[in-house]
Amino acid sequence: MNSVGSSGIFQPLEGDDPRVIAGYRLTARLGAGGMGKVYLSYTPGGRPVAIKVIRPEFSEDAEFRRRFKQEVQSAQRVQGLFTAPVIDSDADGPSPWLATAYVPGPSLAAAVAEHGKLPVPTVLLLVAGIAEALQVIHGAGIVHRDLKPSNVLLAADGPRVIDFGIARAADATSLTSSGVTVGTPTFMAPEQAAGSTITPATDIFALGQVAAYAAIGTPAFGEGTSHGVLYRIVHEEPDLTGLPEELRELVSRCLAKDASERPSIAEVIALCGAASGQTQLRRPEEWLPTAVAADITTRAAAPAPAQAPPPPLEAPTAGAPVQPPTVPAQPAQAPAQPPAAVPAQPPTVPPVPTELNHPQTPPPGFGPAYAPTVGTPAQGTATHAGAAATGPHGTGPHPTGPAVAHPAAGAPGPQPPKKKRKGLITALVVVCLLVFAGAGGAVVYTFMKDDGRKKSDQATSNNKAENSDASPTPTPAGTASPDGATNTPAAPQQDPTPVDFKNINLPDDYHLSMADEAMKPTNTDTDTDTDFAYQDNSYSDDQVNTENGKLVLLNAGEEGSLDTCRNETRFTETILAKQLTKGSQICLTTDYGHVALITFKGFAPKSDPSSYMTVDVRVWRNAVQPKQDS
Repeated sequence: MNSVGSSGIFQPLEGDDPRVIAGYRLTARLGAGGMGKVYLSYTPGGRPVAIKVIRPEFSEDAEFRRRFKQEVQSAQRVQGLFTAPVIDSDADGPSPWLATAYVPGPSLAAAVAEHGKLPVPTVLLLVAGIAEALQVIHGAGIVHRDLKPSNVLLAADGPRVIDFGIARAADATSLTSSGVTVGTPTFMAPEQAAGSTITPATDIFALGQVAAYAAIGTPAFGEGTSHGVLYRIVHEEPDLTGLPEELRELVSRCLAKDASERPSIAEVIALCGAASGQTQLRRPEEWLPTAVAADITTRAAAPAPAQAPPPPLEAPTAGAPVQPPTVPAQPAQAPAQPPAAVPAQPPTVPPVPTELNHPQTPPPGFGPAYAPTVGTPAQGTATHAGAAATGPHGTGPHPTGPAVAHPAAGAPGPQPPKKKRKGLITALVVVCLLVFAGAGGAVVYTFMKDDGRKKSDQATSNNKAENSDASPTPTPAGTASPDGATNTPAAPQQDPTPVDFKNINLPDDYHLSMADEAMKPTNTDTDTDTDFAYQDNSYSDDQVNTENGKLVLLNAGEEGSLDTCRNETRFTETILAKQLTKGSQICLTTDYGHVALITFKGFAPKSDPSSYMTVDVRVWRNAVQPKQDS
């Protein structure tokens, strides 16, 4: 279901796309087809799922809804190793939908379009896996009816068949009577094209077409108008030019015009084993070509859902004007006894949602939302997030710690509380001694006086030390602090301006230096800094590497930005070339403090005598602290 669109694998939602389906918050659009659109979402436990929303014209047909519900219930019984299980659905809502497990892999259609035909061993494993999927699907009483390359996903451990049974529900809609054809004409069986009885053998014919497409790179009955393709399927033989000899018997038998002459699923699997020279197929760890397997990496990490602004705890009454929660009145002046220690920075008030009467639904599985603080606090005060209210009517406990009151501009800041001096106690002792003593008391008085002075001085020193250790009282910007100094806010540090270099062809054993004003490839034998190099190895995997920094291969869905590169810590010095696909992005942080975002665009064509890779480079110079020499 995760077909690749024109703008990438994970396409942003458009204006007419829903944002939430039955509690599933949609985060991206995966593709669209004749039956509807497919979106990416997540289960409450964080597992990605593909949600297919049926087109409105089908949704308006009552018979379609009835058939759709039946087919989905049957599909939920299908639990095969080579199928994407249906985990949730709704046939009665405004728009019928179903959710399946998200498969991180390209469709067969996308893989062939991007990388060309597949080798024979891969095709045999592909056909055997699809045959096993059909065995489970047919066992649940379902005929797929729309088996085609875009409904076969290539995962790391084998193919996955999706969208089984949905086409049958469309057969019942009144749209078919107005000329709408259900299924893809290029991969239909003759009986399907002629409107005759559909049986499991119909899927075997489609399997033969899928096998031919994977091995040749083009459909067996050609392309063109629907009527022309359907005529050739019914009346002409397939064009198997270029089909490897090992696959000819398998494909020819599956494409028999007479459904009774097509092999059973067990026979298909046996033919795959015979074509491979084995009695039983053994799936290796890497069954896909390197270039196709690399596409799985770009889909393995689905983009994480962004947190939606939480809704208010109490939904507004329909038709009633929206009233912000009541904010308790704040004193206009500082209290007589301010707290002994205040935070260095006032707490930040959370942003106020722009549309309180249209709360967004949070993603499933996340904790309860808090009530946002609404309204402007009284002048000269700052409140902690949620200090105004924790309940729907503005009542509830205050946040931990006292509220902070800041003085108005020009007013002195709050003074620390005065401490009692020990000298007072000493003075009382001296008075008593003077009353009850004579000359000897004078001696005692002199001694105690000196002792009191020492203790008083010590207390004063302790007071100063305690006041210096306490958090400083915040002073408004531009006003004088108690010591007379003017508080001037520090200017925020500006990020360096990026410099872009487009379409750099980096040859084998050449490298790039991020400090070069005019960046160009340099031979690795020179003494210049090897910040980013490409090596086309003869005896090991091709790779890119760095000698003066750290590399990070970004996951699909990660934003290629300076902040991302600064915060990533999955460091390496080498990345295998087979891990790169068109559009892959690499963060490079050099030992000299430069940060670069390198976008891979492709390798040299096989017809080119040179070996090189093409990249775009965006570099932020002096963006981080340089590495300190030990």
